[in-house]
Amino acid sequence: MTIQFCIPCLLGLEGLIAEELRRMDVEDVRAENGRVFFSGDEYTLARANIRSRYAERILIVVGSFEAHSFEDLFQGTKALDWETWIGKTDRFPVKGYSLNSDLFSVSDCQSIIKKAVVERLKQRYLLPWFEESGALYQIQFSIMKNVVHLFLDTSGRGLHKRGYRPEANAAPIKETLAAALCDIAHLRPYHTLYDPMCGSGTIVIEGALMALNIAPGIARRFVAEQWRQVPPEVWQQERTLAREGMRHDIEFHAYGYDIDEAALAVARENARRAGVEKYVTFEKRDVKDFAPVTEKATVIVNPPYGERLLDKSEVTALERTLGRRFVPAKGRSYYIITADEDFERAFGRKADKRRKLYNGMIKCQVYMYFK
Repeated sequence: MTIQFCIPCLLGLEGLIAEELRRMDVEDVRAENGRVFFSGDEYTLARANIRSRYAERILIVVGSFEAHSFEDLFQGTKALDWETWIGKTDRFPVKGYSLNSDLFSVSDCQSIIKKAVVERLKQRYLLPWFEESGALYQIQFSIMKNVVHLFLDTSGRGLHKRGYRPEANAAPIKETLAAALCDIAHLRPYHTLYDPMCGSGTIVIEGALMALNIAPGIARRFVAEQWRQVPPEVWQQERTLAREGMRHDIEFHAYGYDIDEAALAVARENARRAGVEKYVTFEKRDVKDFAPVTEKATVIVNPPYGERLLDKSEVTALERTLGRRFVPAKGRSYYIITADEDFERAFGRKADKRRKLYNGMIKCQVYMYFK
């Protein structure tokens, strides 16, 4: 069975996800703003959930259509083959969003979609009501410019929740974004990675997972593991393949520095949970004293900015400090993500390259220095 999929993602990560999917031998990859479409089978479903470093979740596309009225929404939803997935006892709650569309009431859209799915299943199963006590088939909808997409969520908890970070410091960076920064920095298994303001350690931990080629979802569970359409042997095979791809004998090491002892304690525990503590060193150091302990260094940092912790004058002072400590040298590269549009002026140098990304809803730039 060929299944159509969609990956919602942080804005700016679409290209990374498309390339990642192609490396997984996935076909028909098509990137749009904030999401990537592709096709595959039940093995693709499991593989994408287990291996994707940048996806927020893996959705099945049940169908799409145009709707300008609630009647359009009801009939379009009812026409789809929900019985292919949802069984007589399964749960199927509805959630979603609407943007720039005639149908703007999310709660009304939820009710209409639920009612349409129930009517469809009543006709197919010849049942007057549904107990909804079985496996969870979370229906998600997006309505953008009057085009409705209806999905089933295969992931459950967001894929950024790898399982190693039950605790975090204030304003933590998402694991998916941290992994993307490591990709943008072209991190390799022989590199030495530094984060001089590491907080709970997410960037260096994601870097270590990438260097070791540890699939980010290898140790967690997914809601589709309860689905009859995806047999247990599919998950078992994909997990086995992911484990076989792990690297063990690598030269990689990462250093995470911070001035907060409590944050460093959390970071060490997170690294232990992620299984990468052997490859990561955390130490208490102030960023104003930062200097790599190795000749070659890949430095990635997510300093406080905008809505995160500091006011404008403090942000500027910190950026000046980074400019003084991030000294150009052969074999060294620096990657700073910030929402501050005046970053280069405070830092003291124009970036060699810039890339726009979103940290949640905050528009940011990654400033790259590698020359």
